[in-house]
Amino acid sequence: MVEHTEDGRYIVVDGRRWRATDPAIPEERAAELRKNLMAWRREVGKTSGAARRRARDGVQAAKVALGERGTPWWEQSDADRRARWSAHLDMPG
Repeated sequence: MVEHTEDGRYIVVDGRRWRATDPAIPEERAAELRKNLMAWRREVGKTSGAARRRARDGVQAAKVALGERGTPWWEQSDADRRARWSAHLDMPG
């Protein structure tokens, strides 16, 4: 079970606080973004050099789309939030 802070902005894992995924993302889109994130993470583990840099950039883009990095989702307008999670993300390969 994941513990959330009282304000819902963070999750706590092993005593460490991490920014929570934007709760306004429609579940279907959030699932797509998580799938994309995991694919890029697998690429990081099996590549090196320029390919690894591209994979790390893919991880970053997916984390930003989920609201876990970049401008905090609670500081964005509804339109900015929708634009963030709706943006096209490349898949590895």
